[in-house]
Amino acid sequence: QVQLVESGGGVVQPGGSLRLSCAASGSIFGVNAMNWYRQAPGKERELVATIIRGGTTVYLDSVKGRFTISRDNVNTMYLQMNSLKPEDTAVYYCNMNNQFRGYWGQGTQVTVSS
Repeated sequence: QVQLVESGGGVVQPGGSLRLSCAASGSIFGVNAMNWYRQAPGKERELVATIIRGGTTVYLDSVKGRFTISRDNVNTMYLQMNSLKPEDTAVYYCNMNNQFRGYWGQGTQVTVSS
Protein backbone atom coordinates (compact mmCIF):
# COMPACT_ATOMS: atom_id res chain seq x y z
CA GLN A 1 0.00 0.00 0.00
CA VAL A 2 1.58 3.26 -1.14
CA GLN A 3 1.66 6.00 1.47
CA LEU A 4 2.40 9.71 1.27
CA VAL A 5 4.92 10.97 3.81
CA GLU A 6 5.01 14.66 4.67
CA SER A 7 7.73 16.65 6.39
CA GLY A 8 8.73 20.25 7.03
CA GLY A 9 6.05 21.55 9.36
CA GLY A 10 6.82 23.45 12.53
CA VAL A 11 6.52 26.70 14.41
CA VAL A 12 7.53 29.95 12.72
CA GLN A 13 7.11 33.64 13.45
CA PRO A 14 4.89 35.82 11.27
CA GLY A 15 6.75 36.77 8.12
CA GLY A 16 8.82 33.60 8.20
CA SER A 17 9.08 30.73 5.75
CA LEU A 18 8.63 26.97 5.73
CA ARG A 19 8.97 24.34 3.03
CA LEU A 20 6.73 21.30 3.14
CA SER A 21 7.69 18.09 1.34
CA CYS A 22 5.55 15.12 0.34
CA ALA A 23 6.96 11.88 -1.01
CA ALA A 24 5.21 8.67 -2.01
CA SER A 25 6.59 5.49 -0.46
CA GLY A 26 6.25 3.74 -3.83
CA SER A 27 5.23 4.39 -7.41
CA ILE A 28 1.78 5.78 -8.14
CA PHE A 29 0.75 5.18 -11.74
CA GLY A 30 -0.75 8.00 -13.75
CA VAL A 31 -0.78 10.86 -11.24
CA ASN A 32 -2.77 13.64 -12.86
CA ALA A 33 -2.94 16.15 -10.01
CA MET A 34 -1.07 16.92 -6.82
CA ASN A 35 -2.64 19.06 -4.13
CA TRP A 36 -1.96 20.64 -0.77
CA TYR A 37 -4.90 21.07 1.59
CA ARG A 38 -5.07 22.55 5.07
CA GLN A 39 -7.45 22.37 7.98
CA ALA A 40 -7.49 24.84 10.83
CA PRO A 41 -9.20 24.04 14.16
CA GLY A 42 -12.96 24.31 13.86
CA LYS A 43 -12.83 24.88 10.11
CA GLU A 44 -13.37 22.75 7.04
CA ARG A 45 -10.46 21.41 5.03
CA GLU A 46 -9.62 23.76 2.15
CA LEU A 47 -7.61 23.37 -1.02
CA VAL A 48 -4.48 25.54 -0.88
CA ALA A 49 -2.61 24.73 -4.08
CA THR A 50 -2.77 22.38 -7.06
CA ILE A 51 -0.28 21.34 -9.74
CA ILE A 52 -1.52 19.27 -12.63
CA ARG A 53 0.39 16.97 -14.97
CA GLY A 54 1.19 19.70 -17.49
CA GLY A 55 2.62 21.94 -14.80
CA THR A 56 -0.25 24.39 -14.44
CA THR A 57 -0.68 25.65 -10.88
CA VAL A 58 -3.70 27.04 -9.06
CA TYR A 59 -3.75 28.74 -5.65
CA LEU A 60 -6.20 29.75 -2.97
CA ASP A 61 -6.60 33.52 -3.24
CA SER A 62 -5.28 34.15 0.26
CA VAL A 63 -1.93 32.45 -0.48
CA LYS A 64 -1.29 33.78 -4.00
CA GLY A 65 2.12 35.41 -4.24
CA ARG A 66 3.26 33.83 -0.98
CA PHE A 67 3.05 30.05 -1.54
CA THR A 68 4.56 28.03 -4.39
CA ILE A 69 3.72 24.42 -5.22
CA SER A 70 6.25 22.40 -7.18
CA ARG A 71 7.22 18.85 -8.04
CA ASP A 72 10.51 17.24 -9.00
CA ASN A 73 9.08 13.96 -10.28
CA VAL A 74 5.73 12.22 -10.39
CA ASN A 75 5.92 11.09 -6.78
CA THR A 76 7.42 14.04 -4.88
CA MET A 77 6.06 17.53 -4.36
CA TYR A 78 6.70 20.61 -2.26
CA LEU A 79 4.98 23.67 -0.87
CA GLN A 80 7.21 26.69 -0.31
CA MET A 81 5.47 29.05 2.09
CA ASN A 82 6.79 32.60 2.49
CA SER A 83 5.52 35.64 4.37
CA LEU A 84 3.56 33.38 6.67
CA LYS A 85 0.66 34.81 8.64
CA PRO A 86 -1.06 33.59 11.82
CA GLU A 87 -4.10 32.69 9.72
CA ASP A 88 -1.96 30.15 7.86
CA THR A 89 -1.84 28.05 11.02
CA ALA A 90 -3.33 24.64 10.23
CA VAL A 91 -2.59 21.00 9.62
CA TYR A 92 -1.39 20.69 6.03
CA TYR A 93 -2.14 17.55 4.00
CA CYS A 94 -0.73 16.45 0.69
CA ASN A 95 -2.85 14.58 -1.83
CA MET A 96 -2.10 12.83 -5.11
CA ASN A 97 -4.79 11.60 -7.49
CA ASN A 98 -4.89 9.25 -10.44
CA GLN A 99 -7.92 7.99 -12.35
CA PHE A 100 -8.53 5.27 -9.78
CA ARG A 101 -8.20 6.89 -6.36
CA GLY A 102 -6.71 9.60 -4.18
CA TYR A 103 -3.78 9.19 -1.82
CA TRP A 104 -3.36 11.25 1.35
CA GLY A 105 -0.57 12.11 3.73
CA GLN A 106 -0.96 11.99 7.50
CA GLY A 107 -0.77 15.77 7.88
CA THR A 108 1.89 18.09 9.24
CA GLN A 109 1.26 20.93 11.68
CA VAL A 110 2.19 24.47 10.70
CA THR A 111 1.95 27.07 13.46
CA VAL A 112 2.59 30.75 12.80
CA SER A 113 2.93 32.63 16.05
CA SER A 114 5.05 35.29 17.68
